[in-house]
Amino acid sequence: MKLGKYLQDNFYQFLVFGICYVIQLLIFFAFKVDQAVLLASSFLYLVCLCLILLIPYFRKKRFYTDLLANTFALDKSYLVLETLTKPAFYEGELLYQAFYEINKSMNENVRQIEEHLQDFKEYIEMWIHEVKIPLSTLVLISNNHQEQFDKKTRLQLKRLEDYVDQVLYYARSENAEKDYYIKEVDLAKVIKNVGLKNMDDLLAHQIDYLVENVHYQVFTDSKWLEFILGQIVNNSIKYKRNIPHSYLQISVKEDQATTTLIIEDNGIGIKAADLKQVFDKSFTGENGRNTNQSTGMGLYIAKKMCEKLGHKIEIASVYHAYTKVSITFAKNNYYDVLK
Repeated sequence: MKLGKYLQDNFYQFLVFGICYVIQLLIFFAFKVDQAVLLASSFLYLVCLCLILLIPYFRKKRFYTDLLANTFALDKSYLVLETLTKPAFYEGELLYQAFYEINKSMNENVRQIEEHLQDFKEYIEMWIHEVKIPLSTLVLISNNHQEQFDKKTRLQLKRLEDYVDQVLYYARSENAEKDYYIKEVDLAKVIKNVGLKNMDDLLAHQIDYLVENVHYQVFTDSKWLEFILGQIVNNSIKYKRNIPHSYLQISVKEDQATTTLIIEDNGIGIKAADLKQVFDKSFTGENGRNTNQSTGMGLYIAKKMCEKLGHKIEIASVYHAYTKVSITFAKNNYYDVLK
């Protein structure tokens, strides 16, 4: 709270005091008041003016200074009321009460919105589970009766199943920690499951699924890791380059502190301008504009889930050469001690 602005805001008080002071001087001159009395009266008048203006200023200054400073300092500015002491002046009390009512109303609205969102999320999850039953049945039937379902139909059913899974994991991603079960997981088993699930797509696109040096144990949630790896494999299939020999190679590197899962392909790659945004929500980039299969959600969800699991996911690529995704798992000495 600046003194200059405060005094400027009280200009009319100065004006009224000035008019009163001039009237008083005229009265003193009219009655030929002694000059010493005139000076003493003027001095007293100015002192009173200063006190009347400055005392309220210093009473208000701390409250308003704290209000502005705390508002700008907080990530959630609407919580500023919790950081303030109730003011001792009437205007401040009115403002404090108004903030309290506004905050109370906002919290109530937020609570209602959260309840609606939670209800909608639960409905979506329930609906997806219901849809997955007939969809999984269709996939099973198509695989068991391949003479009645051509390859294109089976691939489309597989794609539909993948999109339904993607919606389910995205709906759960806000509170994914409730669905976690962290334990020691065999990477080789996860990689095998993902390969089997995508076998038809890999064969249809003539992509070699190369796996080497993957018999390592990491602490993660196997279900979530399969989904994350599945999104990366799907992208490799989706953005295959039209060359004689296409491959998707999975390997693992380990050091004293970390274990890193590496997924590399020789597909069309990612342009340097798009590389920094590949984990952004709904970002499809140059490759996405050239295909109608891209949603821009797979890597976004994968990144979000890796962060919640405490893993680090990175991507490197050279356009028309390769794409390499790395998922790094930190080793936890606590588990080693317990074992």
